[in-house]
Amino acid sequence: MLQKLTLIDTLIDELQHGLKTCHVQPPAQQRPYPASNIEHQQLSESEQLHVAGLMRVNNAGEVAAQGLYRGQGLTARNAKMSAAMQAAADEENEHLNWCQQRLSELKQRRSKLDGIWYWGSFAIGATAGAIGDKWSLGFVKETEQQVYRHLEDHVARLPEQDQRSRTILETMKIDEMQHAINAAEAGAAELPKLVKFAMRIVSKVMTFAAYRV
Repeated sequence: MLQKLTLIDTLIDELQHGLKTCHVQPPAQQRPYPASNIEHQQLSESEQLHVAGLMRVNNAGEVAAQGLYRGQGLTARNAKMSAAMQAAADEENEHLNWCQQRLSELKQRRSKLDGIWYWGSFAIGATAGAIGDKWSLGFVKETEQQVYRHLEDHVARLPEQDQRSRTILETMKIDEMQHAINAAEAGAAELPKLVKFAMRIVSKVMTFAAYRV
């Protein structure tokens, strides 16, 4: 018989997960690396740095998604919603791995600000979960829609010959849109325009900072 975790146990588990997400390679993904069969193409030094900046932003976005979903799962009103958020966080681990692997291929690092992205998003997620399930799902829907548009922009800004990064981002786009659709079908509330605007501003700040730091 499984022993139910105490609040302290749960908080310790969340702390460990956050530290691993921000500073250690996340758990191995189930699906294969999308770019595994794509030939490496030569990039100039400036192109390599640009691609690394884009992938660093995408990696930071996946770190933030982990924090958002784990926070929502922690404070969800019912066990089913909590399990759904934990499952979503697990799925985003694949994207996180893919971004980190591409950064490794480019011999570049992840953002030094990943801790800020994770715990800031965790706090937002925990607040949304506490407010109510439909609002929590609303955050998922809006977040994934914004991420989808953000990935589209990055695909357009990649060097034409960089098919490895392109394949990774195109695969992520499909997943993120499906997550948004799932949230909508589960009863996501439409967030107020002011909240959506605030989310876009935070996203722009993260994009600007993670590309460089």
